Amino acid sequence: MSTKSGWLPLQNFWFLVLIAVLFSQIPIVNIPFQWLETFFHEISHGLAAILSGGHIIRIQLFANGAGLCTSAGGNSVFVAFSGYAGAVLFGMLLYWGAGVHRQGAKIISGILIAMIIVTLLLWVKDLLTAVICLVLTAIFSLKLAYSRSTWLAPILKIISLVVLLNALQSPWYLWSTPQKSDAYLLAQYTMIPGFIWIIIWLAMAIWGLLLLSKRNQGAKG
Repeated sequence: MSTKSGWLPLQNFWFLVLIAVLFSQIPIVNIPFQWLETFFHEISHGLAAILSGGHIIRIQLFANGAGLCTSAGGNSVFVAFSGYAGAVLFGMLLYWGAGVHRQGAKIISGILIAMIIVTLLLWVKDLLTAVICLVLTAIFSLKLAYSRSTWLAPILKIISLVVLLNALQSPWYLWSTPQKSDAYLLAQYTMIPGFIWIIIWLAMAIWGLLLLSKRNQGAKG
């Protein structure tokens, strides 16, 4: 009884969101989370390029949490849109995978490790990005090492929520940097104002959080 009651807070979606908010605001602690969200953002650009007939040339991650995916070919609108949208979807998939059962959390960690390693081998061409990828790989490898622990699923859920919160926060910076951003590129490609794209990305992140909350309540019921 005491074990179950001790875990009740970690089964509450909004309690996990609160923990994720705290982690995302702590200096230094929040850096790996920023790297992970940026990795999802940039790999989403790259996957969009591949899916639409192009290819990835290079992926870069920077110490301050910024990133860059250089690609060639593909559908320009799809590629530009997929960065922020992909980060939201990756965050949601990570949460769902961790919420299925302990084996699901283990599988998700393994897939993420494989994705990071493939990126490192194929598209990373600088030392800093390589180091960041190795740090992310080490984090998820450590989680796999403790895959039998009941802490694995809640930790992955918190990580996924930090990714979602960063995906919600990141588009806000585009208001102050209107040029050379994904929103700016989409405005150039489609003639739809950049702020419309920013609103769409923000709406997607909010939708993701609300949908996960609803699914979490449904699972309890």
